[in-house]
Amino acid sequence: MSDTVFRNCSVSEENDEDRPELQAVPVFRDPTADTSGSGQPARNSVKQKKLILHIDLNNTILVSDAVTKQGTVAALDYFLSTVTWGHMSKAGKWEWLSEVPSLSPPGRDSVSFYSKFGRVPGFTTSGPGRKFRGVLEEHLAMLRWPADLPEDKEFSVRGEDGNLYHWILPSFFQLLQDLASQGRDFAVLFRTFGTDLPRVLRVVHRALVQGAHPLFPDLPALKLSVSETPGRIRCTGKRTDVSRGEEKCSSRDGERGVYQYLSAVAGLGGFQDHFDWWARNTYSILGGKPFWVDPFDPHVQHIFIDDNIRQTDEDTIVHPKVFLDRESSETRTASTSELYDLCLVQNDLLQAISDTSYFTKRIQICQENYERNLQQGTD
Repeated sequence: MSDTVFRNCSVSEENDEDRPELQAVPVFRDPTADTSGSGQPARNSVKQKKLILHIDLNNTILVSDAVTKQGTVAALDYFLSTVTWGHMSKAGKWEWLSEVPSLSPPGRDSVSFYSKFGRVPGFTTSGPGRKFRGVLEEHLAMLRWPADLPEDKEFSVRGEDGNLYHWILPSFFQLLQDLASQGRDFAVLFRTFGTDLPRVLRVVHRALVQGAHPLFPDLPALKLSVSETPGRIRCTGKRTDVSRGEEKCSSRDGERGVYQYLSAVAGLGGFQDHFDWWARNTYSILGGKPFWVDPFDPHVQHIFIDDNIRQTDEDTIVHPKVFLDRESSETRTASTSELYDLCLVQNDLLQAISDTSYFTKRIQICQENYERNLQQGTD
């Protein structure tokens, strides 16, 4: 994710009165609640719904950012500042409360270093995050492009330290292989505020259609199509417009139409979301990437994976819009915590680097939690 404002994203014709109002009307239950007695949902109970996976790029499957010009080392260094926690002492000095990085704060009075101080170049090298330098070096080593393979100008990238790294995480390609081996019906939509989307689509096309990735040469056997045409999603207080090439739809005609369009996609593609709208809504849930969820749909489950999904709605990047009933086009804004690990996955970049099965596991957890919650809702 980048915090740079892009050109041609202005919605200045709308005034503040057009912004949506947050409604908190819970429908989904706590996915961690144990109602079975075993503490674990039965894997066999998960229905084989079609999966629509909305996947962020920067610090989710890419450890770099073209807009902020962060290379691999700087991007990972920055990520660590968002998952390490502390607070200001009574003497006005920063005190660490984290011994290891974590997605969640260790206590109520703790804040991430990034939330308090913003981006600090060299956070783990010359900055106050030096205690986490070992974590950075460990995960950079895991990201290294194999020494026995030649440099690939698209699948590998040279870091600021001169080393070659994976550009797209292997765990992403492993996810595609795993879902296909399970016989799942699925599609992937990249969702980003940044400018890396056209290149990602081109490189993924090479991997999936041409079999060009040296570590995943059998991807063409999955027979997944890739649309190299980047789409756009633009928001105002009155509607959301979705377009990709000649394809166009708008919530002006009802939000269900947009949901049906996204539910019908096949293969892999992507959309650039509306950063300026998020900024105008103070980086809160109401300006985030719109994400439609229909708990009444027996055929499709949408899942969103993004490193900036947070359970603080004043500072999160996805705007979940849950349909009110089976036929309605009306939606309500659901809080992040309501859908956390059901439809929303806060990406743990360190795990995505270290565990090639990470994305597969997170999606499995979401499927099980989602299905269990729906079953509880009908009891």
